[in-house]
Amino acid sequence: MAIDEREVDDAPAERRLPTAVSAGLALAVLLVLTYLATAAWAGTRTARGTTVAGVDVGGLDRTTTQQRLSRAFSERAARPLTVTAGQGSAQVVPDDAGLGVDARATAARLVGFSLRPTRLWEHLTGAGPAEPVTTRDDAALAAATQALAERLDQEGVDGAIRFAAGGAQLVTGAEGRRLDRAAAADVLARHWVDGGPVRLPARLDEPAVAPGELRRAFEDFAKPATSGPLSVVVGERSVRVPVAVFAPTLSLAAKSGRLEAAVDGAALRKALLDLDPRLESAPRDATIDVENGRVVTTASRAGVRIDPQRLAADVLPALTAPSRSATVTAKVQQPEVTSADLKALGIVEQVSTFTTAFPVNPPRTANIRLAAQTLDGIIVKPGETFSLNAALGQRTKEKGYQQAPVINGGRLTRDYGGGISQVSTTLFNAVFFAGLDTVTHKPHSFYISRYPEGREATISWPNVDQKFRNDSGHGILIKTRVTDSAVTVSFYGTKVWDIAATKGPRTNVKQPKTIRDTDGECVAQSPSVGFDVTVTRVFKRDGRDVRTERFFTRYIPEDHVVCG
Repeated sequence: MAIDEREVDDAPAERRLPTAVSAGLALAVLLVLTYLATAAWAGTRTARGTTVAGVDVGGLDRTTTQQRLSRAFSERAARPLTVTAGQGSAQVVPDDAGLGVDARATAARLVGFSLRPTRLWEHLTGAGPAEPVTTRDDAALAAATQALAERLDQEGVDGAIRFAAGGAQLVTGAEGRRLDRAAAADVLARHWVDGGPVRLPARLDEPAVAPGELRRAFEDFAKPATSGPLSVVVGERSVRVPVAVFAPTLSLAAKSGRLEAAVDGAALRKALLDLDPRLESAPRDATIDVENGRVVTTASRAGVRIDPQRLAADVLPALTAPSRSATVTAKVQQPEVTSADLKALGIVEQVSTFTTAFPVNPPRTANIRLAAQTLDGIIVKPGETFSLNAALGQRTKEKGYQQAPVINGGRLTRDYGGGISQVSTTLFNAVFFAGLDTVTHKPHSFYISRYPEGREATISWPNVDQKFRNDSGHGILIKTRVTDSAVTVSFYGTKVWDIAATKGPRTNVKQPKTIRDTDGECVAQSPSVGFDVTVTRVFKRDGRDVRTERFFTRYIPEDHVVCG
């Protein structure tokens, strides 16, 4: 029987293959088990040489590691930590800043089962520094950072050129420093565990004006500007201004990084006028008055005023010019009332005058004098309506008016301004004989013998007024004069009318009653009859009657009042 040699040779090989695979698998399992066993062993403690922010925890189990870290960082968090920013330094207690270390989480990170090869390698060869798990209270950290900033921030000093009586002075600036609050909080939270000092980030504040620009402005403007006196010419007048006077009015202001010179025109104007008040002159209004019965006028005059803005513009270039002289264009100020204005009013002659007498009564006379002085010199323009109440205002003690008799409800009493009806009556007659429009007036309630019948006017604040309209076509100048016994009101303008007055007979005559009054405020009255009367105003021109105007008045009786 023949035997196949291949069958004989292959049999051992088939048996050897399963044996090799089994051996390989066994080795792999052994290696895995060995790795797992080593990893399990390594997970029971930290690798040798392990440190956390300088704290040695190498070869310790988790509990011991946690205890050592807790103790070390609790002590470190309670100690003041030095921080710096620029050249400044301060201290902060990390615990107060809400900073700490989570010892348990840090220990868990360092000790525990891990299949990472690097962990096994560290256990075999030794580990190095490890990062702690830190904690932070953001609110407390922000407050602590702000407190540090208040101690570490440094205000910058801008360079400047100062102008004073002594001239110009160059002041060198210095950089400022400001702690970057947000970045500083993060840096402090990360690095406090190292024990410090911790350098915090800060931002430098550059001066507003570069040192080179400051020097240029000093050499190009400030120095030459204050090198000597300045001559200022206004019109025909010239004044020499010392450095000590004009230097304080100079300034330099930064604009887009460049210093621009300026002059305080208002301050310089005041300084110039202190040196020579005649550099300016106030405008003078034209005036009109009456002297010895003649109308006289004083001519108006324009004034000259230094405009502060124009002064600054004219002086600025002269400060660095070789001549050191500034010609200032002054501003001409026109008067409010010119000679032409007064001439156009046509006030050239007396058009009416009237005088009324009054008895001795010092308070009453004082009131008459005060009211007359208020009216003296008033000009009523053509077409204007004049109000006596508006001109005098309320009669008060503060204005100087005194208490004197007035008529109220048909009886005499006392009030401030008593007696100015005398002025009102005199004014009314001046209006009457000037031929002007008597817009409104009210006669007294009972007749007063010192006044012309039917041609008189009372006044009381605020409802009883006397008004007239200047319908003459020319201006009216009111002039007054008061003696101890009489008041005169005269009108000056251009005479338009010759006025005549006629008075009719008394009619509707009524007798007074007798009243006995025991009131302590009683004012005695003498009796007079009541009656009606009509007065006619006749307008004449060139000797002929042009028109007439009637004024009807009804007076009530003045009762006989006996006091006591």
